[in-house]
Amino acid sequence: MKKRRSDHFSGVAGHYASHRPGYPDALFTHLAGLAPGRALAWDCAAGSGQAGSGLAARFRQVVATDASHGQLAAGPGRPNVARWVAAAEASGLPDESVDLIAVAQALHWFDLDRFYREANRVLAPRGILAAWSYGVMKVDGREINHRVRRFYGKTVGPYWPPERCLVETGYRTLPFPFPELESPGFAMEANWTLPDLLGYLRSWSATGRYLAERGRDPVAGLEDELSPLWGDPAARRMVSWPLALRIGRKGPAAEPQGQALGGPAE
Repeated sequence: MKKRRSDHFSGVAGHYASHRPGYPDALFTHLAGLAPGRALAWDCAAGSGQAGSGLAARFRQVVATDASHGQLAAGPGRPNVARWVAAAEASGLPDESVDLIAVAQALHWFDLDRFYREANRVLAPRGILAAWSYGVMKVDGREINHRVRRFYGKTVGPYWPPERCLVETGYRTLPFPFPELESPGFAMEANWTLPDLLGYLRSWSATGRYLAERGRDPVAGLEDELSPLWGDPAARRMVSWPLALRIGRKGPAAEPQGQALGGPAE
């Protein structure tokens, strides 16, 4: 059955581009070291380009695709990054042309049967598929962290799409039909001001859905709670997110085995 995809992010593309945290440089160094070459990386479901700079620094060419034109348009331009609108399941890339496919915080949106067939088609022999996710962050300051987590789970909790639960389990419940490789642990870290944090919360798809349904910004109420706890809004606090990472390698000649694959390639 074909999975119908909703666009949860075009309405918050500006906040997404400005306030989403960057991924650690060591992650891209590790992935590039696993890839069979450095010719081409596919930034699949690239959004507004959070993974783009790390890939562009290590591969001669990067193709960034996303189903949302608004997200791609919000991203920065880079000379060795080509961007076009395409579904993850139909990239438009040539057969066996890609050394690394990077899927950052997006695998839970895909029609997995079709995406894995597409990944197998475009990956070069021994090419790498890496998919990672991150859940709710930890903010320095016990009471601040408590209020943020309550906002995540209670205030906008009912507005998360059902796929969000897959992020919370680190994609471990998803099929992954490529032989998996072990990886070291990685985490994102940022030193944020209060406006930085609030901008990030406004980039959440659940926040956008809350605003669309209720006609008011839920982050404004949280700002009132956090301001006296934070103190000077320009003061910086550590924010961290552990990454959940799954890495698989395509075999030299055979299609990966697994229930998620089946039928002719599309």
